[in-house]
Amino acid sequence: MVVAQPVTIKGDCPSVAVIGGGAIGLGIAWSLARAGCAVTVFDRSDAGHSASWAAGGMLAAGVETEPGEELLWQLASRSQHLWPDFRYALQADSGRDIGYRDEGTMVVALTRDDLEQLRFNYEFQRSLGIELEWLSSIEARRREPYLNTGTAGAYFCKNDHQVDNRAVVEALKRALVKAGGVLREHAEAAVEMAGGRAVGVRVGDEVLKADIVVVAAGAWSRGVEGLPEEVRPPVRPVRGQLLYLRMNPAEPLVRHVVWAPKAYIIPRRDGRLLIGATTEERGFDTKPTAGGVFSLLEGCWRAFPGIEELVLDEIVVGFRPGSRDDAPILGPTSVEGLVMATGHHRNGILLLPVTVEAISRYILKGRVLPEIEAYRPDRFRKVTGGKS
Repeated sequence: MVVAQPVTIKGDCPSVAVIGGGAIGLGIAWSLARAGCAVTVFDRSDAGHSASWAAGGMLAAGVETEPGEELLWQLASRSQHLWPDFRYALQADSGRDIGYRDEGTMVVALTRDDLEQLRFNYEFQRSLGIELEWLSSIEARRREPYLNTGTAGAYFCKNDHQVDNRAVVEALKRALVKAGGVLREHAEAAVEMAGGRAVGVRVGDEVLKADIVVVAAGAWSRGVEGLPEEVRPPVRPVRGQLLYLRMNPAEPLVRHVVWAPKAYIIPRRDGRLLIGATTEERGFDTKPTAGGVFSLLEGCWRAFPGIEELVLDEIVVGFRPGSRDDAPILGPTSVEGLVMATGHHRNGILLLPVTVEAISRYILKGRVLPEIEAYRPDRFRKVTGGKS
């Protein structure tokens, strides 16, 4: 049964400190505040302005699924089904629209070689039960008139949607505070331990007690001070560069989310056009590169030559939290009072509702949902014989 919105259980609630104010941390905190918990979010910078700000906002459980991700597809699919009701609850609590769009997603091939890969992906995703529609080049250009005239073919997923990720984090911040939660920005928190368990957080010389500490610090999770070594998550920054162009919202160049061979392209209602994203192992280097910008522009231009007339508004660099197996790290750790919600890699916005549901229900009811059993933090210790 699909849960319509974040849990709203009233009654005895633990006090909770959340380290990390991205979409994941804010979402968990909002859900717990709605349930009556005393909850505080600590962010080392401006909340929501790291990976969540640099995301694309795609809810693409279907077209993003690759061979080897069959198990992750199940989690992503559940979260995708939760998104519409999660959206309504968030918009109602925050009073803000989050830019949910349901036109669907198109994946295109520009050459014969691309078409062979496209057909492979199409058949694989259909084998998982994903609802897809194959399109001829003519049908693809009927839906996207400004596609390259040489487009070889495409397929369409009507159930893969999008949200405006920046609107989501701003709505979460507002909803959290309205629900009675506390947000502390520019406050780098460390885990406070006593008697072998997490008892709160330390910010500078200040110690704030909490029954539960949730680490949701994204790419910075491994470096959170005070974490016992045996539960320090194997999370690293996977750098991504993203571009914002500006088009006429009354006559948009692109109407759907489009996956081209070397870029994804995302239109917003206000005329912004996102092109993303590079995947780089360069640590926390915040400087954009000419090569990264060029590759994104070229990848988009090959699909939509008309972008050369558009204004380049913004170059964004973000850091996806990549885990050792590129899957999220969710649930209680072996340290009492310490919970993980990190490692979402490229799927943080997509997996937001299911993460909020799973972590909130564990904290409120002490029950680990079956959907996250495969993503518990201790899976790395099992594989490595106790070494993380």
